[in-house]
Amino acid sequence: MQAMSVSQIRNFAILGHSGSGKTTLTDALLFKLGLNDRLGSTENGSSVSDYTDEEKARKISLFACPFTADYQAAAGATYRFVFTDTPGYMDFYGQVLGAIRASDAALFVVDATSGVQVGTRRAWRACDADGLQPRAFVITGLDKENASYDKALASIRHAFGPTCIPVVAPANGKMVDILAAKELSDEWQEIKGQLVEAAAETDDTLLEKYLGGANLSADEIGEGLVHAVASGKCYPVFAAMPLKEAAGLKELMEGFVRLFPAPGARVFRDTHGNELKPDPAAPFVGQVWRTVIDTFVGQLSFVRVISGTLTKGEYFDASANSKESVGALIHTIGKKQVPAEHAVPGEIVAIPKLKVTRTGHTLTTHGHIVQVTPLVFPNPVMYMALTAKTQADEDKMGTAIHRLCDQDPTLHVEKNAETKEVVLKGLGDVHIDVAAKLMQAQSNVHVDLSTPKVPYRESVTALGDGHYKHKKQTGGHGQYGEVYLRVDPRREGEEEWFLDEIVGGTIPNNFKPAVHKGVVEAMLAGSLAGYPVQNVKVHLYDGSYHDVDSSEIAFKIAARRAFRDAMSKAHPVLLEPIMTVKVVIPEHFMGTINGDLTHRRGRVLGIEVAEGQQTITAEVPLAEMFKYAAELRSMTGGQGSFDLCPARYEVVPSNVAQKVITEAAKHRKTEHEEE
Repeated sequence: MQAMSVSQIRNFAILGHSGSGKTTLTDALLFKLGLNDRLGSTENGSSVSDYTDEEKARKISLFACPFTADYQAAAGATYRFVFTDTPGYMDFYGQVLGAIRASDAALFVVDATSGVQVGTRRAWRACDADGLQPRAFVITGLDKENASYDKALASIRHAFGPTCIPVVAPANGKMVDILAAKELSDEWQEIKGQLVEAAAETDDTLLEKYLGGANLSADEIGEGLVHAVASGKCYPVFAAMPLKEAAGLKELMEGFVRLFPAPGARVFRDTHGNELKPDPAAPFVGQVWRTVIDTFVGQLSFVRVISGTLTKGEYFDASANSKESVGALIHTIGKKQVPAEHAVPGEIVAIPKLKVTRTGHTLTTHGHIVQVTPLVFPNPVMYMALTAKTQADEDKMGTAIHRLCDQDPTLHVEKNAETKEVVLKGLGDVHIDVAAKLMQAQSNVHVDLSTPKVPYRESVTALGDGHYKHKKQTGGHGQYGEVYLRVDPRREGEEEWFLDEIVGGTIPNNFKPAVHKGVVEAMLAGSLAGYPVQNVKVHLYDGSYHDVDSSEIAFKIAARRAFRDAMSKAHPVLLEPIMTVKVVIPEHFMGTINGDLTHRRGRVLGIEVAEGQQTITAEVPLAEMFKYAAELRSMTGGQGSFDLCPARYEVVPSNVAQKVITEAAKHRKTEHEEE
């Protein structure tokens, strides 16, 4: 590709709800721009954007896919479009966040039969959170049965306000450019007046001219609208039918040129708040917003150039404090890769085989070490236990999981010391299932997925007295140690939990560390169901020893047994992890979701209303939430979403606790028999 001025670059992300037509629009744009010799389709597996085996099998977008194409505008100048197709499925929201960070504008796709949906609103909020102001809409699917442009437009304006103004709309079977059309109906003439007013309000001189009754020139209107879009004071609404003779695509691409801002309108800052200007002559600064493992090339890091010019050579990973070598630059067209010589601000290129750089990291010129504001990803909401199918898979599983998490920061892995399980955490059941498939495809590791065990705890609710004398004679030196101790609940804020209250040296000082160690070991497996013990205070108050036979091991054994004896008398209870859950749903699902949360032993703490959505905050036991992602999707038809984070541990109700204790006893018995 030829060198391009920054002022002629238009970088935007294509966002929207799952099934709204984002990938269909993307494939139509790729065909129109000459990047594909036929119109790709998700239905027959020929989509350029959804090209992976998993995307073809599921017929949904799973990954953010960037493209670069040059477009010759009607006025004659050539512009470079850098655009990213994004998933609408909630499980892959992390991909959306990365694409928003890499973009200068957002194009929201709204289906003419469905209108604004929860995924549209969530992507809108993500743009708010990341400071991406320039936004526009395109209404698609107008050729579908029951499609209504008017209803879709009303839905957009109801959700996001009257500053969402049509610039291209269907009329008499054609797409009408409202600003350029010579003859307009009274309705569209009024809309044109709204656009002219939005343009005039960006500049005092234009506003004075407009209020004085003078007509603004086409150039003045165009320049004013660019400023209005860049500042978020006007959101243009287009219309297109990508599958019906590409109707509206030409007008849409002209809209990118005329109304979307060049790099610079969106301000990128470093972690100290300093603005990073899109100057090709400045020191290079870029941020990795997506990482992918390519079967042939290996790791590919997608970099948004923020400042300076990226070429081959040595750079510095400011986030990892390490040098990196850039041996090649690549533009991707789906699975096709095209070499690039350089990249200027606003462009996205892929760099192969970076050693330490990961998603969110900042690359800079040596000696110009700054860090771009980090990407913030949502907490996992779905947990699944991973079990290797064979020993060979077990040997490779750690490396495969590490590779997965490097690609996708919304995936987390934890080796639970209590349950002995490897737990993979993600944003939904499909997210984790896709991750397991990627492990197989990228690392040839096969795993089984199962519901994780709950990391219960044990504690006490009363005072309990325990005693054990360990006495063993085997010829020669024997073993002797006697321990008396009490346990009671440890209150919040109490730091000391092991109290030495012995008077008179009944246990010599040199054996007290062994008693402490024995208690610590006993707390790893409580007396109820073998779960770790917490929030317990231990008082060591008496004991006895033998001048010859006493030893550290004898006192450790005595302390373990004495602790278990005391705990069994102190009204032990089972504790379970409680999660804070925030569920976002349309209002008509309130009764269903409230009832379901109560059924899950949840407590609703509050309800808030924002942007036409209800947010329910509740506390629910973790044991009831493992499959909630899939179940919420089923209950709301995909219109609900939720966040999850740990709150604290609470006592398990007796009827539930008894089941857990019985199951734990069976498990211990099985393990004992196998041994």
